Amino acid sequence: MNRSLARQLFQREIQQPDEQIHLERAALYIAQEEYPELEVEAYLNALETMAADVEERLPIEFYPLKIIQTINRYLYDDLGFAGNTTDYYDPRNSFLNEVIDRRTGIPITLSLVYLAIARRVGLPMVGINMPGHFLIRPDLEDVEICVDPFHRGDILFPQDCEERLAQVYGRPVALKPSFLQAVTTRQYLTRMLTNLKVTYIDRGKFDKALAVVDRLLLLVPNAPLELRDRGILYYRLDRPVDAQHDLEAYLTLSPTAAEAPAIRELLATIRQANQPLSDA
Repeated sequence: MNRSLARQLFQREIQQPDEQIHLERAALYIAQEEYPELEVEAYLNALETMAADVEERLPIEFYPLKIIQTINRYLYDDLGFAGNTTDYYDPRNSFLNEVIDRRTGIPITLSLVYLAIARRVGLPMVGINMPGHFLIRPDLEDVEICVDPFHRGDILFPQDCEERLAQVYGRPVALKPSFLQAVTTRQYLTRMLTNLKVTYIDRGKFDKALAVVDRLLLLVPNAPLELRDRGILYYRLDRPVDAQHDLEAYLTLSPTAAEAPAIRELLATIRQANQPLSDA
């Protein structure tokens, strides 16, 4: 499969209403641009097999905590899944196929595996954008716990979450309801792609980062920060006309942003370089 077809499949998937987007399928389409030979159905079947294995181990009583403990034993003890603490910023940690194959990843991709299994065995769970660390939680009333798939499925009660927040901020922080709000499917994919974009930029792989930003703009059209980043990437890839277009669009949308003066300076440099030389 070529990359343009993978992009088309991703675009078609995310054009549906949010509740109809198949999260794991969309994530695999993201990976398919990096791995053109990836067979999406094979990895979806792998998740189905994992869920079936968990279902065989479930207790008779439907009790969320026991289901979570069963998933934890299966994923972390039996299969050996673990957070990638040795090479956290390896791009492979952002691709669902690699996470399934290598059984390691970052919080958001390990959460995706966990969510896929939990939903298939009848436990509705959602992702939450806890500051500093992505978590998941059961989507059930009166169940006030979170799960940390990066740390072997640690079960966190509200006090535990506040302790995590204190570690992030370096001071006590109250657990706000917004911290536990479920992310939409588009928000989930956006965060996955944002992580990948940052990884590629940090490694100087600007062409790959550009491809990621293009997909972010499919998810969130005309997002100012993504237009800014794409414009800068175009500039670094020696595509000044495209850079100028995106950076001008960014300033139109965010004229008073803190970085607006720096972007105006960059635009002046681009325009000056693009001016035709006057006849001698």
